[in-house]
Amino acid sequence: MGDFKLTTIEEFEEATNRLLETGAKVGADSWQLRVKNQTPHCKFGEQGICCRICSMGPCRITKKSPRGICGCDAHGIAGRNFLRFTAGGAATHSDHGREICHTLHTVSPDGNYKVKDSEKLRRIAKEWGVETEGKDIYELAHELSEMALLEYGKPFGVQRWLKRAPEHTQKLWHEAGIEPRAIDREVSTAMHMTHMGNSSKPEALVRQSLRAGMSDGWGGSMCGTEFSDVMFGTPKPVDTEANLGVMKEDEVNIIVHGHDPSLSEMICEYAEDPEMIQLAKSLGANGINVAGVCCTSNEVAMRRGIPMAGNFLQQENVVLTGACEAIVVDVQCIFPALGPLSKCFHTKFITTSPIAQMPDSDFILFEAETAGENAKKIVRAAVENFANRKKELVHIPQLKQKATVGYSVEAIIKTLDTVTNSQIDVTGTTKPLVDCITSGVIRGAVAMVGCNNPRVRPDSAHIELMKKLIKNDIIVVLSGCSAQAAARAGLMDKRAKDLCGAGLKRVCELADIPPVLHMGSCVDISRMMVLASQLAKDAGVNISQLPLVGCAPEWMSEKAVSIGNYVVATGIDTFLGVEPQVSGSDQMVHWLTEGIRDWVEAAYTVELDIEKLGDAMIARIEEKRVALGI
Repeated sequence: MGDFKLTTIEEFEEATNRLLETGAKVGADSWQLRVKNQTPHCKFGEQGICCRICSMGPCRITKKSPRGICGCDAHGIAGRNFLRFTAGGAATHSDHGREICHTLHTVSPDGNYKVKDSEKLRRIAKEWGVETEGKDIYELAHELSEMALLEYGKPFGVQRWLKRAPEHTQKLWHEAGIEPRAIDREVSTAMHMTHMGNSSKPEALVRQSLRAGMSDGWGGSMCGTEFSDVMFGTPKPVDTEANLGVMKEDEVNIIVHGHDPSLSEMICEYAEDPEMIQLAKSLGANGINVAGVCCTSNEVAMRRGIPMAGNFLQQENVVLTGACEAIVVDVQCIFPALGPLSKCFHTKFITTSPIAQMPDSDFILFEAETAGENAKKIVRAAVENFANRKKELVHIPQLKQKATVGYSVEAIIKTLDTVTNSQIDVTGTTKPLVDCITSGVIRGAVAMVGCNNPRVRPDSAHIELMKKLIKNDIIVVLSGCSAQAAARAGLMDKRAKDLCGAGLKRVCELADIPPVLHMGSCVDISRMMVLASQLAKDAGVNISQLPLVGCAPEWMSEKAVSIGNYVVATGIDTFLGVEPQVSGSDQMVHWLTEGIRDWVEAAYTVELDIEKLGDAMIARIEEKRVALGI
């Protein structure tokens, strides 16, 4: 492996502890301190048996009081809470997709946003039955934008994207009654069902949870992914760097954080503006450095090679370096703590969306129609703030790893075409990957996703599971904070192939890929559903038969529950390292871990011991291989 080595969890923690020392000097708190203040957590909330959906309560279920005031028991209360949790996640991801569809309607040849992947736009148009002959590409973009926006509120029918799934899967969805109709309708139905005096039957609540999750993964998120590719470019492998060492002591550091690439794309554009660079130099900086946090980071990394400073639980760390001129946020997963923390330093905390307004921030409204003007104002504010930096507080941990990112479905297919020696023309299919799996060179695949969660030693579950899986010749595809954990550790460096079993190592060498593949942000888990569908079609099997499982070892948000529901509903067994808040109901536990298998041929497995979680995934993959006779 030469001079290559992974960055360890201990090194991550040592760097964070040094930054917390700086924070202590200026009176800043941190999530680590807040976790201590919030521990122990409410046991009723952990088990999902606290109800506050009407003002007769709140009610909580105990042996002494097994029913709430209305008579609802633990099973109904846990079920309603789980469905509301799902609805929150589906609404959030889908609203992201809605904004992307709206931005698509603003594209023009001389506008802020343009069509960068016209081939993909035409491919989607054909898929949706839209005539493309003789149409201007921007006219076509506007037409598809309107069609996509109608998916949110159409009165009849189901989501257009469902046709991408194999016929067997579509039939399962139809028979189970979980095909998502209009996206907003499924969220609204979920909220209606969980209103006081409505559903309290676990089976019904779980069914709608799957349907609401489906409206996200096979609806709003897929819109967000596909039309982001159209406007900003479909990702292809690009080299970048990851961890806090990507910040630069002699440059203006702008951190983009959140999830919607519409903002970050424009920030990147204006950070390269000669006028802004000259302004930075006039103030003593050598230039402007943009780096990312959370899923916004994934978006600009896979399209522009912008470095990734960190994931969810590192967002405070970028400010604690004392070298962050501005942390510019859009929506989702943003700590309100960034406001008071930034005031302990010179950092500007700039919020930009009416969806995510927070105290102690500078609010600069960002809109697609005025994107260039807004972005330039934000970049200028960050550059001018360089003069206020307090040099005595600056400390940037020198941790940094190389990473290759940007493996969209299209990029994976193109890359894996180089692996097979088959005489059959398989260009444009996943057949090479199918061949690798059926031959046993690769045992299977794990789609690892999700957040960080202080309930799990941050990043440790992601990294240790990845190391275990690739050692056993299981390729890993990643998105979101899981992907950034891999990048920061060095697992997205192509040299990490030496950590693999002999089969996967050979594939990495032939295809020139790292053993874990970056597929994008959390919204881009929809890419994984498309990839699984294509694999099933090319292999001539059902999705549920593929030696493929999903895993969210450190999940924490409502979005993660929505994601889990649509991954399971697609036929992919999903393994969790953090327990869902339903343990107070053995009926809910049954439905999620066993009962839904009768509907969708997959279910959840919960295992808090990470070593055992890895063993369970490997065993399930091997079980699927045996069932297929491979």
